[in-house]
Amino acid sequence: MQWASSLAWIGRLPSTAFSLKKKSPGKRSGESSRSGVQILPGPLNIEEKNMDFREMVVEALHAVLKDLSGERIAEMIEVPKQANLGDYALPCYRLSGIMKKAPQDIAKELKEKIALPKGISRAEVIGAYLNFFVANEALAKDVIKRILAEKQDYGKSDLLKGKRIMVEYSGPNTNKTLHLGHLRNQALGMAIANLYGANGARAIKANIYSDRGAHICKSMLAYEKFGGKKTPQGAHIKPDKFVMDYYVRYTTEAEKNPELEKEVQEMLKKWEAGDKKTIALWKKMNGWALQGIRQTYKEFGSRFDVEFYESKFYDKAQPVIELGLKKGVFEKDESGAIIAKLASSGMPDKVVMRADGTSIYITNDLALTKHKFEKYRLDEALWVVGNEHSLYFRQLFRIFELLGFSWAKKCRHMSYGLVNLPEGKMKSREGTVVEADDIIREMQGLAMAELQKRYPEMKKQELQKRTRAISLAAIKFFMLKVDAGRDFLFNPKESISFEGETGPFVQYSYARACSILRKAGKKAGAEIKNANPEALESEIEKKLIALLDAYPKTLQNCISNMSLHPLCQHLLELSSAFNLFYHEMPVLRAETKELRAARLALVKAAKIVIASALSVLDIEPIEEM
Repeated sequence: MQWASSLAWIGRLPSTAFSLKKKSPGKRSGESSRSGVQILPGPLNIEEKNMDFREMVVEALHAVLKDLSGERIAEMIEVPKQANLGDYALPCYRLSGIMKKAPQDIAKELKEKIALPKGISRAEVIGAYLNFFVANEALAKDVIKRILAEKQDYGKSDLLKGKRIMVEYSGPNTNKTLHLGHLRNQALGMAIANLYGANGARAIKANIYSDRGAHICKSMLAYEKFGGKKTPQGAHIKPDKFVMDYYVRYTTEAEKNPELEKEVQEMLKKWEAGDKKTIALWKKMNGWALQGIRQTYKEFGSRFDVEFYESKFYDKAQPVIELGLKKGVFEKDESGAIIAKLASSGMPDKVVMRADGTSIYITNDLALTKHKFEKYRLDEALWVVGNEHSLYFRQLFRIFELLGFSWAKKCRHMSYGLVNLPEGKMKSREGTVVEADDIIREMQGLAMAELQKRYPEMKKQELQKRTRAISLAAIKFFMLKVDAGRDFLFNPKESISFEGETGPFVQYSYARACSILRKAGKKAGAEIKNANPEALESEIEKKLIALLDAYPKTLQNCISNMSLHPLCQHLLELSSAFNLFYHEMPVLRAETKELRAARLALVKAAKIVIASALSVLDIEPIEEM
């Protein structure tokens, strides 16, 4: 998948930024959350300072490379992409110009001279690199200690601290119901905003209602002609569905009577002129649509910090239009329409205002985007919109550049593929959509059936609570686990499975961790506090610890690539490793008290990380499945 380019300031950061600090709520004033002290044998005390193996490697290299500063060496250190190549690597070709030697010779020389710090088990020359391997027991103690100390802040960073990013998603038309594609949009929008928030940004969740224009007038005209005095309440139809039925009715009638299109344009002119009868009809139908849409938002858990309405901005673009005409960015064509001339930028020209003076989508965006940056002092504005609109956003952003707005380079389009029906692409005007309400109800039915099969005596209130959490997890995770650039088919039964690559499977892993800790009893807290993670020596335990250690890097990878797919894949791998661990490694009946305590600490660490990852994905972790 190719989403829009990564955040502008991310691109300016070194990939191995030495000064990056992780959030740690328990720090004392003036104390770094990872101080680089030596690892000491013995029990876990979560008040101890955390080690930074990277810093230890840097200090050991600095002792040999005395002419280079620690900061310079830190900038060179890389993290190998393959686990079998170690945990840190120094690319020695970067020293060739300084030391006047071949990279491999430099790597061999450094290996012979360096005194490995405690916690680093070995160094190996691999091609032009000197690679360092962290000792398993040191890694276990460091990782578990950090997770238990930082809790839900583990993995988070200040990478985007101070940045104000507006994430605009959903963007419904108020003549339709939300459909399956909107659910993917909302899952992506909420999760990417959460991801930015987890890395220090002030993420502003925004929505724009397309509540005016020719498309809105189509449902209005159909209701005016065929609706009489019917209401959603009287027809016993959800209000947004009631409005959409008239949008579909317009399409049917327009095929028989093409003259209706002229009536739509006349109605739009009346609306923009403030005709009282037209405005009254619009307010009535718009109110119905918004009522129904917001019911769906509540069901899906969609939240917004700010909501915009196209009806409040369509007529605010005149200063921008005049600026474009003055600068020669816009021209009037022979019909009187105003055109953005983009051929020299390698794109088709774009109409920004109709010849009759009425507005279109881009007219609204010209005014609203300027308003966003000025009012909210944004460092970035992102639009979560399907990839079929990629050209539109390229044109819009190029227009801002040509107009000379300083924030033009801070606009991003986060594109994603379509969610298709098995029989083809959804078309709202033909009524061939999978409505979001229907999908949510179907998923709730599947989740409830599975829970009733497992727990026939469960009380109704608890059953409804778990049903909602599991059904939403199924939808959201299925939407997010697929690379966002891909089109895909939504499979409800596959997504709800408690086994496989699903949200409920991850929730089940979290619930299993909670169950183990509950069964451990009241003494579990003391056992975990005094645990010695160095007792965890099996390959299964090491694999789980390594995945816990990789969680912060995964979040950084998601930020760098503006993608949630890596987090979902990591969470699936982590959940699978945890399931293998508790099936194969006795926890409550471990061979020794030391091993029991260490495994309980590992269970709690896994629970914390799974919950943290789910919260980024906007999925509720539940303690019992």
